[in-house]
Amino acid sequence: MRTVIFDLDGTLADTAGDLLAAANACFRDLELGDLLSRGADDGIAHRGGRAMLEAGFARVDGDWSEEIDRQYPRLIEYYDADIDTHTVLYPGIREAVSRLGEMGYAVGICTNKPETLAEKLMVSLEFREAFASLVGADTLPVRKPNPAPFIEAVRRAGGDPERACLVGDTQTDRDTAAAAGVASILVTFGPDGDEVAALAPEALLAHYDELPGIVERLAL
Repeated sequence: MRTVIFDLDGTLADTAGDLLAAANACFRDLELGDLLSRGADDGIAHRGGRAMLEAGFARVDGDWSEEIDRQYPRLIEYYDADIDTHTVLYPGIREAVSRLGEMGYAVGICTNKPETLAEKLMVSLEFREAFASLVGADTLPVRKPNPAPFIEAVRRAGGDPERACLVGDTQTDRDTAAAAGVASILVTFGPDGDEVAALAPEALLAHYDELPGIVERLAL
């Protein structure tokens, strides 16, 4: 079966607000204040917890490198406790996924968010049942850009890894698709905007209304 696999953060949903809030809670615990800002740091947020901690600590004096490993579990706890206050799905995604199903495509999720958190968030957004699979950062021993999680997401969705594509928003997604030997579609409405064009994906996506047509043109 032809399959479309989606990244989550920055692709299916704008999760930056809740991610940044969790990171800033860690910084406040260390009496550093809020080191990351909504809007300006959204792109960092969508790259994950460690990226946020690294970026925040880089903005204060001293060597905070050892604090990253100590604070990461706390960041996950803060995020788990308040995962959906600011998070919203991107416009048109529900309709696009429904249309892909009508066209005979399987759909799944491959994310570098821990699986339990990804499951919790998708359930909270009342969107989990639309996807036949969900593979997270810790589902397998490796994560994106290793192609194995993507391939596993395709297989769990009942698809053929040779007839699939990946919808994402970052270099990681582009590299994952390339490693798997499939096409990548990168969204331009995320924090990195039109800059993703420089990554030379097989297609760019400005709005989810366009996705079914793009997928058909890729001729999976």
